[in-house]
Amino acid sequence: MKKIRIKFLLFVYDKTQKLYRKYFKKKKRQWQFNENQLLEFHKDSLGRKLGEFYKKHGFTMIPKMENHDVHHLLTGCGTNFEDEIAMQFLLLGNGKVNAHLLAAIGLGTVILPEYYKMYIKAYKKGRNMRAFHHVDFESLLWQNFENLQNFFKQKETPVFY
Repeated sequence: MKKIRIKFLLFVYDKTQKLYRKYFKKKKRQWQFNENQLLEFHKDSLGRKLGEFYKKHGFTMIPKMENHDVHHLLTGCGTNFEDEIAMQFLLLGNGKVNAHLLAAIGLGTVILPEYYKMYIKAYKKGRNMRAFHHVDFESLLWQNFENLQNFFKQKETPVFY
C-alpha cells in the first residue's frame, strides 16, 4: 500500500514542481555550473560535496532548484519521499513559508502519516538552526563544507548588552 501512496506523491510532485519553478522561481536564474564542474571544486568545498551528492544518487541538477539539494547536504536529510517531506517541515521550522511548501507538508502528512514523529523532529531541527532557506548557495560553493554546515547548524545566539 505504501508503494501506491508514494507513486501518487511522485505523480503530484512531477506535475507541481514545474509550476513551482515557473511561478515561484521566475526571478531566480539557474546556476552557472553543472554536475561535472562541481566535481572539480576543492575536495572539502560545498561545490565538491554537491557534485559528489549528485553522482552518488544519480541525480541531475534541476534548474532553479539547486539550493534545495544544498539543503539536503547541510541538514543531512535523505532523499526518499518521507525524507523529502521531513525536509519541508525542517524548512518551515527554519522560517520558509510558501504555498508549495505548505501543500507538500499537508499532502505528505495525510499520505504518509506514519512518519509524523520524524516530521515533528525535523521541524524542531529547523527551528534550532540558523536561517538558511533564503541563502543563495551558488556564491558559497568555494567555501569549506564543514564550516558552512557548522555555521548553519547553530542557532544565532542573542547578544545582551
